[in-house]
Amino acid sequence: MTTMYAALLRGINVGGNKKVPMAELRALLTELGHGSVRTYLNSGNAVFSSDSHDPDALAADLERAIEKHFGFRVVCMVRTGAYLKAVVDACPFPADELEGKQLHATFFSGPADPERFAGIDTKAFLPDAFRLGDRVLYLYAPDGIGRSKLAEALAKPALLKGIEATARNWNTVKALVEMTGA
Repeated sequence: MTTMYAALLRGINVGGNKKVPMAELRALLTELGHGSVRTYLNSGNAVFSSDSHDPDALAADLERAIEKHFGFRVVCMVRTGAYLKAVVDACPFPADELEGKQLHATFFSGPADPERFAGIDTKAFLPDAFRLGDRVLYLYAPDGIGRSKLAEALAKPALLKGIEATARNWNTVKALVEMTGA
């Protein structure tokens, strides 16, 4: 039985660095044996079907293929459509009342212990707020992520040491859920 997945690539096509054309990404995914390959935007989002039931192995295969083809490493996270739907369903913020640019999901390569974030003085960043979920951090930034001091604090390398992370705005998360048919 095939499963629909979303691949989330971190840090590509930003400021002219790590250029990964979406047509080439689609071709790589197809060469890896995946079906129903589509991309979303130019920022490293792809959906595909696979007979594999190991998202981490799929991510590792894609990372190797990208490095071989483009000559640089790109962190990839692969999540099932069902997982993404569960992320949307579990959102602790009133997503239906917010603009997509006000709500973000930062996906982690593994579980994030709440203790990791215990030192953040959440009151100092109000009205911005965050909550943790299953390998995801939900960020409410009413003025957008680019102006959010909380987003800046949450992205500090020391805070994320030992864990990979990539963020998507809520519009992208919902689009990926729809594209995977979840």
